[in-house]
Amino acid sequence: MDKQESAALLQRLLQGEFPDDHGRFGSFGGCFAPETLISVLKALEAGVRRHLHDAGFAAELGRELRDWVGRPTPLTPAPRLGRNWGAEVYLKREDLAHTGAHKINNALGQALLAKRLGARRVIAETGAGQHGVATAAACARVGMPCTVYMGAVDVQRQAPNVERMYQLGARVVAVESGDRTLRAAIDEAFRDWVSDPEEAYYLLGSAVGPHPYPWLVRELQAVIGREARAQFLEMTGGLPDIAVACVGGGSNAIGLFHPFIGDAGVALMGVEAGGRGTGLGEHSATLGHGRPGVLHGSYSFLLQDADGQVQETHSISAGLDYPGVGPEHALLHSIGRVSYVGASDEEALAALQECCAAEGILPALESSHALAGARRWARDNPGKRILIGLSGRGDKDMPTLSQRLPARQAGASHAG
Repeated sequence: MDKQESAALLQRLLQGEFPDDHGRFGSFGGCFAPETLISVLKALEAGVRRHLHDAGFAAELGRELRDWVGRPTPLTPAPRLGRNWGAEVYLKREDLAHTGAHKINNALGQALLAKRLGARRVIAETGAGQHGVATAAACARVGMPCTVYMGAVDVQRQAPNVERMYQLGARVVAVESGDRTLRAAIDEAFRDWVSDPEEAYYLLGSAVGPHPYPWLVRELQAVIGREARAQFLEMTGGLPDIAVACVGGGSNAIGLFHPFIGDAGVALMGVEAGGRGTGLGEHSATLGHGRPGVLHGSYSFLLQDADGQVQETHSISAGLDYPGVGPEHALLHSIGRVSYVGASDEEALAALQECCAAEGILPALESSHALAGARRWARDNPGKRILIGLSGRGDKDMPTLSQRLPARQAGASHAG
């Protein structure tokens, strides 16, 4: 794609033309779904258009985001990280939102929407467990039962979040088929929805899937970027030189990026899971190594082999362990507005340890990929102002961290 074509697509994006009437972000997106779901998805789109920006719905959502979720979340200067990196570093603290991550913004909005649309129960998928916890909490808040599908691998490595879901009243189904991670959980959630499209509402957790989900999730998560932009202006008198977020399916990243897309002076960088190598099955860096195809109802970049078979992925972070990416990210990648890079498992672990030691903040392994990518960028761009989306807290990752990092008892004393 040449510069003129890219500029034209960017202008159309800024003018609100995407997604178009077919749910497309340029060449990407769309609605590739079983016939039994087409009418349900069209009804969902009509409901979203009717309610999402309705004054009454917006007021209700705004109250709940303020009084229950705890928004706005803080923008925290990170001076010791900044000194280490030779930069000014600011963290958008989604880890301080209720349930511990950005996922609650979307889960609450869709749960309120499901109730308005007359659904009787909610279905969700989860990888790292944060969307499952957020959905369980949101459904408890609005008074609806929910079932959460989670890959059996993720059930093991995210045990604290599984217990939280149970405590919040959710039914958790461990998925033993396929790769037994997020992709398999989404497959099972779709199967459940196809079997009961009239009574169930599928509360999809990321900016992926058939239209209208990528658009709906982006609209609900854009509160992150709107807050961060206003907070940065108030705190510094200007805008950041770059905004950085981790990217799996891409909901926290598109939420942070979207309000900055029209700011030409603000670079945007998404950090994917580089895993343990560059071969298929060793990472989850979809935009870095993938090519276009259809998965879970949407046309976007996928990790697939030469025959078009979607491949298993790897990341130390359960929330980034997905072989696709949201279609709006695919558009932003294709026009060059956002740069997408990878960070390895080891880089993410090192960034997590540095953030803990320097700032007293335990980030999620997902967020640690963003920290790793931002640190690398700072080395090549000294003295810049960096905004990082800290998408969640790391409590959920303690089982993984206890296995991968050596036990330390700094300052421990022994009484005789």
